[in-house]
Amino acid sequence: MGKKKADKDATIATNRVAFHNYFILETVEAGIQLAGTEIKSLREGGANLREGYVRFGGGEAFLVNVHISPYERGHSSNHEAKRERKLLLHKAEIVRLGITIKQKGLTLVPLRLYWARNRVKLEIGLAKGKRQYDKRETIAAKDARREMDRATKTRL
Repeated sequence: MGKKKADKDATIATNRVAFHNYFILETVEAGIQLAGTEIKSLREGGANLREGYVRFGGGEAFLVNVHISPYERGHSSNHEAKRERKLLLHKAEIVRLGITIKQKGLTLVPLRLYWARNRVKLEIGLAKGKRQYDKRETIAAKDARREMDRATKTRL
């Protein structure tokens, strides 16, 4: 009774900057290998995906440059905030994504970190970088949509 359970598929952190800087072509769900203090820190909501990316090496995928805050009540065995974390993907997915990235010049960026059945999952996106004019176009479309919503709301 005293313990609060995490909601099914409850979002821990999202990378909103990725949707601004990239066109997301495809998304993939991956598990992530974490230390115990990292799990506790994530339960408190201490994660930042903003500068993260995925790199491949030795037939494995690693999440790089993602900040998970050190656990406040941890001790000397507390985790390092920006360490590389291994992603848990099927071998075929790793090969397919690695080939796609090399051939098409794309990148893999973390989009969302969330709970799924008491496990931490990471949604990564196969992304193509936006140019400056693409970003302006996206902002203009969003503003136009917002204005239309306001107009219909006041009309009703």
